[in-house]
Amino acid sequence: MMKSTERNFIRRLKRKKEDAIEYVVDAYLPFVKAVVYKVLGSLQTEADMDECISDVFLAVWENSDQFEGEAADFKKWICMVAKYKAIDQYRRMEKRKTREQGMDDMSFISDSNAVGDLLAKEEQEELLVAMSKLNEVDRDIFTMKYFLDMSNSEIADSLCVTKAAIDNRLYRGKKQLSLLIKSEWKEECI
Repeated sequence: MMKSTERNFIRRLKRKKEDAIEYVVDAYLPFVKAVVYKVLGSLQTEADMDECISDVFLAVWENSDQFEGEAADFKKWICMVAKYKAIDQYRRMEKRKTREQGMDDMSFISDSNAVGDLLAKEEQEELLVAMSKLNEVDRDIFTMKYFLDMSNSEIADSLCVTKAAIDNRLYRGKKQLSLLIKSEWKEECI
């Protein structure tokens, strides 16, 4: 009987082999836990955190065919899945709290808040488009920094480079992103 290893777990996961998800849980649980705890913080109970972590691994199992890349890319992918699942969990808990307080209709949210949310989403989409034009290493650094909320030291450790190298890449990348976004705005205005 074949077992999942670092070399074959992605292929086996895509084929829905149970030993592959067991390998993923064993290998990536600390990363998933760290992301979930960072997003949910002390706002959730231990049971809520465990439920969210389970949801992450279920999503990985169900959506493994969507993953493209090598084992080195899998860590980033599973951390993104964990972050989005944790955000969803946070929103569900907030809605539940709101309902429990007797505010079933969400009409207290002003139109200006809705417009602000829409603008923030559009800005995030513009940023993602601009980031897609960066080289792969810079794109990974920006993803870890601004979407996974990792510190520069954590990023440096995960990429096996110095913190100064990360600081420099972030500085240069921000300048490059600024130029890319400004040029897109100019094109839209023409």
